[in-house]
Amino acid sequence: MPEGLSAPEVGEKIGEHRHRADHETRDRAITIVEAVLLAIVAFVAAYSGYASAKWSTDSRLELSRASTARTEAANENLEALSTRNFDSSTFEAWYTAFVAKNEQAMTIAARRFRPLFRVAFDAWQRTNPEENPSAPPGPTYMPEYKLPQQARANALNAKADHLYDAGSTSGTHADDYLRVTVYLATVLFLVAISGHFPIRGVRIGLVGVGIVVLVLALATLATLPGPPSA
Repeated sequence: MPEGLSAPEVGEKIGEHRHRADHETRDRAITIVEAVLLAIVAFVAAYSGYASAKWSTDSRLELSRASTARTEAANENLEALSTRNFDSSTFEAWYTAFVAKNEQAMTIAARRFRPLFRVAFDAWQRTNPEENPSAPPGPTYMPEYKLPQQARANALNAKADHLYDAGSTSGTHADDYLRVTVYLATVLFLVAISGHFPIRGVRIGLVGVGIVVLVLALATLATLPGPPSA
């Protein structure tokens, strides 16, 4: 038998070796790209998860504060209603005495006026309600009539509205960051299954789709506010 390889056979072996080397080089490049993708995804996913948790916590706290402010406003409203009822009852007692022209009863009823109601009552008296048909029906209709409890209730309701809006916004930010983590999970899935396909074109396609999804996730992340500091 002849020993060694003929020149054509040597050329064929060299071609096979070169083809195998090119194949391994391309596979190595794809593997490097996949590793880089995984590293980026791991970092971004950690940040996105942290930000989502922080915004979610901030949302719960803001909504809890809004609920507390709303409860306090309801209590102030109830106290304001009680105060208004008291003012109305004292004024009715005075007015009954006034109609009966009972000066002593009028004096006794007037002593029960709250200081703030007395201010409104005196202002109402100055409108000459006995002869002025356009005078307000009573002291509670005067601009001077003040209910501090009602003012506090209004302020607390406004505060509750602001806190509720802030809590809702924080909840939206948390959902947005969570959506980014879903994008990143998709990238992980694509990279994970790409290695199971022996066809290089399929593998490259899956990695390419993963890169597109990662770019979308990063673009979305760039539009979001950073996690709250507190």
